[in-house]
Amino acid sequence: MVTLFTPDGMAKPAANYNHVAVVPAGTDLVLLSGQLGVRVDGTIPESVAEQTDVAFQNIEAGLNAAGSGLDRLVRINAMVTDRRYLADYMAVRDRYVATPPPTSTLIIVSGFARPEFKVEIEVIAAM
Repeated sequence: MVTLFTPDGMAKPAANYNHVAVVPAGTDLVLLSGQLGVRVDGTIPESVAEQTDVAFQNIEAGLNAAGSGLDRLVRINAMVTDRRYLADYMAVRDRYVATPPPTSTLIIVSGFARPEFKVEIEVIAAM
């Protein structure tokens, strides 16, 4: 069983995540490539909230296909292209993460391969 926590002696997380994930030996991991807000039909929503929602739907599909799930997230690495997108990204992310939340990093980047992309999310989950 994965243990997610923030120990005493560390500052509380700035949002809904934990600082530490302990994955026991012998646990298989699922690593997903960065997921964008691209629907199965190839369309890309305009808003960062919708792109985040679609990206997490894609993550959920990938994890489920591998035999895992959102409730087994250990790590989220997310990137957005503007500081003003942080709140919308985090609001949507929080609908998808379980309690206790996984470890997480959120980075502001200058852009992605196509200018319409506003968010990209990669994850690690346990089996």
